[in-house]
Amino acid sequence: MNRYLQLTLAAGLAVLFAAPVVTQAEVVKVTLTSKEVDLPIDNKGTTYKAWTFEGKIPGPVVRVKQGDTVEFTLINDKSNKNSHSMDFHAARADVVTDFAPIKPGETKQFTFSADYPGAFFYHCGADPMMQHIARGMFGLIIVDPKDPAAMPKPDREYVLVQSELYPNPEDREAMMANKWSNVMFNGGVFKYDPVHDSNATRWLQAKPGERVRVYFVNAGPNEFSSFHPIAGIWDKVWPSGNPANEMTGMQSFTVGPGDAAVFDLISPKAGANAIVSHSLKQALTGAIAVIMFSDDADPNMGHGEQIVVR
Repeated sequence: MNRYLQLTLAAGLAVLFAAPVVTQAEVVKVTLTSKEVDLPIDNKGTTYKAWTFEGKIPGPVVRVKQGDTVEFTLINDKSNKNSHSMDFHAARADVVTDFAPIKPGETKQFTFSADYPGAFFYHCGADPMMQHIARGMFGLIIVDPKDPAAMPKPDREYVLVQSELYPNPEDREAMMANKWSNVMFNGGVFKYDPVHDSNATRWLQAKPGERVRVYFVNAGPNEFSSFHPIAGIWDKVWPSGNPANEMTGMQSFTVGPGDAAVFDLISPKAGANAIVSHSLKQALTGAIAVIMFSDDADPNMGHGEQIVVR
C-alpha cells in the first residue's frame, strides 16, 4: 500500500470513529389510565381525593428518544366521575382533537413525533385545567437526545415535580385566588425531608463525586419555583432539558408553572444538600428534598424505577 492510500485510509478511519453514535428512531406505544383515587399527601398518611395517571402522583415517567414516534392511548377508567385528557408538552398536535377530553369508560389515541430533546411536562387538560392539575394529574416525559454524547453521562437520575396543595380540591375559587396551604415535591409535603418532618422516611442518595441529574417539572398550577441546592451549586442547567441550552455553575434557576429543566449536581464531599424552591414560603411548607452524599449510598437509588422515589 503506497503512502497516499495509507494516509487516506487513516483519515477515513479517524472520521468514522470520531463520528457521534446516533440512535435509531422507533415507534413507542404508551398507554396511561386516568384514575380517581385517595392518596396520602403527607408522611402521616393524611389522604387527599386525587385525580391521577395510573393512581400515582406524579404519573409514570414516559421515556423516549428524540425522533421516536409516540403512539399514545389514554384510558379513562369507567369508575371515574369526570372527563379527562392528555396534554404532552413534548408533542406538536391538534389541541381540539388530540388533547380533547374523554368521558369515563372511553378510550382515545393520538400519535406524535418526539422532535425535540428534553424534559417535558404532561398533564390533564380537561376543563377546568387548573383543578385537574391541582388534584395530581401530571407527570414527566423525557426525550433523550439523538446523540447520547450530547450531555455528560449521569451516575444517578431523579425526578422531582413541584406542585401546590389546595386543602379543598372542590374549591375552584380558592385555586383561582392562589390559596394553597403547601408546596410539595412528587405529591407529598416534606416527602423527602426528615429534617423538618420526623415522619419522613425517604430521601435522595448518591456518592460524593457522582453526577446526579435531576429532571425537574413545575406542575404549578400557579407558582414559579426558584430551584436551588442548599450547600451546592448546579454544575449544569439545561432549560427545558435541551442540550443546546446549557448553562454552567448556577446557584438557582427559575422554572415557571408548566415548564421544566434538567439540573446536574456534583458534591465533592460527603454530607447533605437540600434541594428547595428558594421562595421560602414554598420551601417551609413542604418543597424541600434532602439528598445525602455518602460512600454507602444505596446502589439502586437513582436508577430504573427509583428515579422517582415512591
